[in-house]
Amino acid sequence: MEEKKVVIQQRFQILDDKQRKEYYHAKNPTNYAIKVQVACDFCHRIVHVSECYHGSIHGITVLRESGLLEHVEESVQIIGDKEYIGEEYVVTQRKKPHGRELTQDDKDFNRDINSARAAIENISQRLKTYAILGGDYRGPVDDFHKITKIIQVITASYNLNLNKHPIRR
Repeated sequence: MEEKKVVIQQRFQILDDKQRKEYYHAKNPTNYAIKVQVACDFCHRIVHVSECYHGSIHGITVLRESGLLEHVEESVQIIGDKEYIGEEYVVTQRKKPHGRELTQDDKDFNRDINSARAAIENISQRLKTYAILGGDYRGPVDDFHKITKIIQVITASYNLNLNKHPIRR
């Protein structure tokens, strides 16, 4: 399984200061977001969609609360980015040791992980072609159940279109 989070942009003019802090997400161009994690298999099919969370929640917290870790074991693991270093059953890149260089084996491992993660980035980009995920969401920002259902419908649509328009052959 591979994992990727999708960040949905929101309109936040109506929020007060307390609400703005909950939705704050430094990596988002608007600095406000809702997070959801999407996991896919090596055939690029989306197999898991987490509930929505405020943008200020760390990705590893979303992963732990999503229930996805209950389905992994030694033979089925998650490929993640550096945000998940140290989490059991999550395969991440190997970091360069302080004051030393990576070994050739570590570089080869990182290249393989990056190759698998490139497909995830392609999936994320394809999901953002749906206007509701790629632009400003104009619905109620406090109804996470509704937003989660919207994302589930979009990912189901993505899976249906995957046969006609594959990510990679």
